[in-house]
Amino acid sequence: MSGPRRVRITSPQTRIALARRHRPAQHLLPPTIPGPDDRDSTETVRALFARQRRQALRTLALLGTVLFGLSGLLAAAPALSRVTLLGVPVSWLLLMGGSYPLLLLIAVRHVRRAERLERESAPGTGRVP
Repeated sequence: MSGPRRVRITSPQTRIALARRHRPAQHLLPPTIPGPDDRDSTETVRALFARQRRQALRTLALLGTVLFGLSGLLAAAPALSRVTLLGVPVSWLLLMGGSYPLLLLIAVRHVRRAERLERESAPGTGRVP
């Protein structure tokens, strides 16, 4: 004799998430802009989305260069940890005083370029994707 039959219980959110796995990745596509010619607006939005993705990849490459470059500099020049300025090792000053402002500049630059791409592709600007 076997025991009582087991019943699997899941929340509605879990069922939705599990069902989503089998559908195409529509959530990765940009939304369409309703207008008189939906096909043209959809192509425009997709072109903008592609340009912004390329910009994001360039930003990630710059970010990786900064982080790995700084790590490589500190690994290649261990003397920086022995040199102190006001009692603080120069390597720490580079990490804290140099990297965070640089990361902020990279972020601001990325946001400004993404917004500029949006302005350039807005209707009435004359820019064709």
